[in-house]
Amino acid sequence: MKNINYNYLKIILLFGSIFTIIVSCESNLWERELSEDAEFATFSPAAEVFIDGFSGGLSYDPFGDSKLDAFSVDDEVKYSGTASMRFDVPSFGDPSGPYAGATFRDAIGRDLTEYDALTFWVKASQAATLNSVGFGEDFEGGKYLVTLSDVQVTTFWQKIIIPIPDPSKLNRERGMFWYAEGPEDGEGYTFWIDELQFEKLGNIGQPRPAILDGVDVNEPTFIGNMYSINGTQTFNLGSGLNQTVSAAPSYFSYSSTDPEIARVNEQGVVTILDAGTARVTGILGGVMAEGSITFESQGDFDAAPAPPDRDPNDVISIFSDAYTNVAVDYFNGFWAPYQTTQGGSPPVNVGGGQVINYTDLNFVGIGTFLDVPTINATDMTHLHIDIYVNEPLDSGDFVSLSINNDVGNNETSGTITFDSNALFADDWVSLDIPLTDFSGLGDRSQLGLIIFVTDATISNIFVDNIYYYR
Repeated sequence: MKNINYNYLKIILLFGSIFTIIVSCESNLWERELSEDAEFATFSPAAEVFIDGFSGGLSYDPFGDSKLDAFSVDDEVKYSGTASMRFDVPSFGDPSGPYAGATFRDAIGRDLTEYDALTFWVKASQAATLNSVGFGEDFEGGKYLVTLSDVQVTTFWQKIIIPIPDPSKLNRERGMFWYAEGPEDGEGYTFWIDELQFEKLGNIGQPRPAILDGVDVNEPTFIGNMYSINGTQTFNLGSGLNQTVSAAPSYFSYSSTDPEIARVNEQGVVTILDAGTARVTGILGGVMAEGSITFESQGDFDAAPAPPDRDPNDVISIFSDAYTNVAVDYFNGFWAPYQTTQGGSPPVNVGGGQVINYTDLNFVGIGTFLDVPTINATDMTHLHIDIYVNEPLDSGDFVSLSINNDVGNNETSGTITFDSNALFADDWVSLDIPLTDFSGLGDRSQLGLIIFVTDATISNIFVDNIYYYR
């Protein structure tokens, strides 16, 4: 009997050992898999960026076209401790770079989910306005980029608070701080930043996210168009100040009332897929964003007629996919407060081709005289423009075209007007205008402006294939 009991005991122990081994292996496997998963949440929660010196693993990466030596560590001027960050902004024309700008990146990334703001102290050698500061610029797309613009600084230390739009997104952020600043009235100056760190202030509240500046927008469109939606987040700080930052699209969750017409991805890029109507809205941190955009897709877009295959030496192209374009200052010269025209800059991509779309049009200019060479069209004979009126036409509607030579100096100009009989509703018209028809223009050696005027009789047009030729 003892032998039987002993044998049973051996069997039980054997099975027990096997069970222990199996459970142990499974347990180790589970622990190993959990460890690998958990690794994504074990990045350093270090808050400090610069406290008397760089925190570990941080690098200073200047923007490629900036003053590369703008940053240094200053042992003399500081808000607290033994050192501060010093930034020397160049003057206009400085050969070392036109502005100061860079990002401070963490080599691995940090878990910033427990914080609600990036804070620092700042002062300057003079009163100034910092163009942009923020975090999230990692040179890898800036998925969670945040920008605080037009920061007023003085010769006294003051604390700046940049709220985090949604801390839960920042479980592995590399972009700890970035800035960009140019001369003030053409002159360089110096500013200092100290005690740069992430904080949990606990008194940041009342979130009010917005897309499209909080406005409900209606957008006529066509299949193939793509749009980028940007947004902001506004918080009430402990001081009572409402602080608004620009928040990268990936902070938002977007939805479309009909994804088969307007589909939006997590980067806030909307693609128009079919004819019909769809409304796109956004949510940030569980709060519905103010503003929306309703797309009214008219289906396929009929491109402008293809220009003839002219000798490139016989063409000076301002805007066309068919020819090489000259440099342009702007496609929407804004003359406040009278101009209402929106769009134009940049041109939009419709069905794979570039086209200019002006909305709320009363007048608008295309400039080639500020930072780019004026156009010498002395040997050219005609101006070609394709215009598509994207709305019904009434008998009093018109589009006037003006060309200006030697803008702002011994300026001359000529104008020609096309009434509703010369235009088409919802279709292209190709205009080939002899330059001699621009009465009063005279010399054509320094053409700097093409101006469209409708006086709001026509508010929505597409423009393509703008070029001089002979």
